[in-house]
Amino acid sequence: MIAPTPSDEKQRLEVLRSLNLLDSLPEPKFDRVTKLLARSLRVPIALVSLVDEDRQWFKSKVGLDVNETPRDVAFCAHTILRGEPLVVSDARLDQRFSDNPLVRGAPNICFYAGVPIRTSAGHRLGTLCAIDSKPHNLTPDELDTLRDLAEMVSNEIQLREHLMATTSRLERSREAAQANEARYRSMFELASVGIALVAPNGAWISVNDALCSIVGYEADELMKRTIQDITYPGDLSADLSLLQQLIDDKIDHYHMEKRYLRKDGQVVWIALGVTKKTDALGRLEYFISIIKDINSRKIAEESLAALQRELEQKVEDRTAQLLEANRRLVEAIDQQINSERQLRKREAELRTILENTYDAYIALDQAGLVTAWNQEAENIFGWSALEAMGQPLEELIVPAGMAEMHRSGLSRYRASGATTMLDQRLEIPARRKDGSTLTVEVRIKALDIDGQAVFSAFLHDITERKEAEIRREHEVRQDALTGLLNRRALAEVLPRAMARADRSGKYLGLLFLDLDGFKAVNDRFGHEAGDQVLCRVAAAIKNCIRETDCAVRFAGDEFAVVLEGLMSGYPDALRVAEKILDAISGPQHFHGQSVELGASIGVVVHASGEERLPAALLREADHWMYRAKHAGKGGVLSPYLV
Repeated sequence: MIAPTPSDEKQRLEVLRSLNLLDSLPEPKFDRVTKLLARSLRVPIALVSLVDEDRQWFKSKVGLDVNETPRDVAFCAHTILRGEPLVVSDARLDQRFSDNPLVRGAPNICFYAGVPIRTSAGHRLGTLCAIDSKPHNLTPDELDTLRDLAEMVSNEIQLREHLMATTSRLERSREAAQANEARYRSMFELASVGIALVAPNGAWISVNDALCSIVGYEADELMKRTIQDITYPGDLSADLSLLQQLIDDKIDHYHMEKRYLRKDGQVVWIALGVTKKTDALGRLEYFISIIKDINSRKIAEESLAALQRELEQKVEDRTAQLLEANRRLVEAIDQQINSERQLRKREAELRTILENTYDAYIALDQAGLVTAWNQEAENIFGWSALEAMGQPLEELIVPAGMAEMHRSGLSRYRASGATTMLDQRLEIPARRKDGSTLTVEVRIKALDIDGQAVFSAFLHDITERKEAEIRREHEVRQDALTGLLNRRALAEVLPRAMARADRSGKYLGLLFLDLDGFKAVNDRFGHEAGDQVLCRVAAAIKNCIRETDCAVRFAGDEFAVVLEGLMSGYPDALRVAEKILDAISGPQHFHGQSVELGASIGVVVHASGEERLPAALLREADHWMYRAKHAGKGGVLSPYLV
């Protein structure tokens, strides 16, 4: 009698395989238990047996040479169905086991006693069992000994469960920390203001691109200097004094305006904010500096101060012409206000351009018409600045199919200020003057100048990079020898194909194929001949299926085929399997000699609405392939044929 499948079979197998016990090396912890059991019950055979999907595998064994036996003849497959020990005093007299091959032949089991091995959740993974070729009757003490030793094995397995759970939690914590670090690095690099981490001695620990742009140094050049090296000498004393107060805990932060010396020798005014980072013991680790370029504002302030002094002198020297002086003062103030307005506009545009020197720069007014078009934009898109100025952007670089979307988004932003396009890096399609297409990385900013929205866009041609990524992805998903999709691609294709089958209401077929006789080709003619056979088989499979179907080299001489849109389910899938079997079966000729080649194919079908994971469907196809191989090879087998 073959033992039925436990109700928790799926969860039981998942736990068993997650523990990495199957097909592992012997371990003293388990071997001591089996040796002690054999001595205690005076039996020749003692086993720690783990019941897998189609077999029972022995983690520890005493008195037995084999590592596994089929599950359908295993006594332990009956034991895991019970919540208590299974004791068979004489299997020859027990109708469940009297015709069992393990009773009628080696190891001639007569007596069997087994206790289930349990996980923390109560799943019975296998047994601790004692076996003899002679009948036995266990005493209560012997049965207690068997139970106690089985509990020791269960405790060891449960300990490993807890260890794996703890390891998993630690891994999740590590991944979360890495994600936080990535978010911090992204904010650090993309910030519009300069950010730096500074060592207590003034050396730079880390600097971002915005700071490098302010001082005119490349990052590696700046890292070789200190804050003392680039600080204007007249401002250094005040800065170091505040820094010392921060070190002495007299203040917890400070702000100041100071001057830096750029690489080209020019002086630039900056607004500096500094805080410090300490360790858990309160010891200073480094300073955090935020630097903002205020050079334009300082120049404007100095100009305004100079003008004010001039006006005051004129008022003092020419009191007789007070009315005229007042008129000129009003004009000067109006001119200054207008100059500041223009200065703010040009400052915002020029700062953005300087940050993206090698990108195409395009500016648009509130109506979406081009107001700036730099040389790189001419190089990338083919339109000269003269042709582009005053034109709507959708008539220049927006693909025809996206023109209406562009106009709608512009109108929506003017009406509500809502958009998803601003202040982020986007990859979008574009077109050139000659009509050819490309992919660009774009970053768009919106500026409010006197109540009018002005847009600045920076675009970088990434067409070659995207094409290279596509090529790399194709190479990763393709088997290099046969040109078929590989196992990784199957993991992506199969879930999507099952989802399409669920939506369409049609069947999906999955064939799992393993070559018969392939080892003989490698052994007799070498791996080069084996590679030729695999390529021939791949070509034969592709000739037997439709373009909408998918052929995969799974591993070695194993192949999988995904058949979509089947109308009658198993009959359609089996016809294709037989067609493939006929195409690849037969002699393979090399150097005047031949080797017979065949295949064993397992076939399963997924119907719409079936709740089955792709991995489970693949395991089932693999299972039926193995059953076909064990049934005599060179055939097709599926649940439909059983």
